[in-house]
Amino acid sequence: MRHQGWDELFEELLGAVPEVAIIVEFNNRFAEKSTQLLRCIACLDPRNSFANFDINKLVELAQMYGADFSEYECRVLRDQLETFVTEARADTEFLRCIDLGQLAMKMVQTDRHTHFRLLYRLIELALILPDATATVERAFSAMSVVKTELRNKMND
Repeated sequence: MRHQGWDELFEELLGAVPEVAIIVEFNNRFAEKSTQLLRCIACLDPRNSFANFDINKLVELAQMYGADFSEYECRVLRDQLETFVTEARADTEFLRCIDLGQLAMKMVQTDRHTHFRLLYRLIELALILPDATATVERAFSAMSVVKTELRNKMND
């Protein structure tokens, strides 16, 4: 019985918080570089016929991974992106993709990962980002525990 009405209350609260406040909170929590990284990765979203596909932002994403993409590869990537999005929008197999994981699998199944190798590399990097971030956070957390233990021993 306690749960009755929660959905309505939640919807009311969401309506009361202006979208601008949410954006401000997002910007306060994340550094500009991290925010831009997420904006660029969102351009890989295959939903709605690749509606968010933005070639300039995807090239910018590749440039953020300077160790993985040379200047020359960024120029080639631009051409690959233009060709890929045209082909993908005309292919019902790709239009059925609803997330980045499915897009990557579809590229492998259709052998497009070899034709658009730079785009595929970009997708791989976007897919491993959450895991890499979590791993780094766990490492810093473990270092904090070790430092605290060492400090406690030093005080004894």
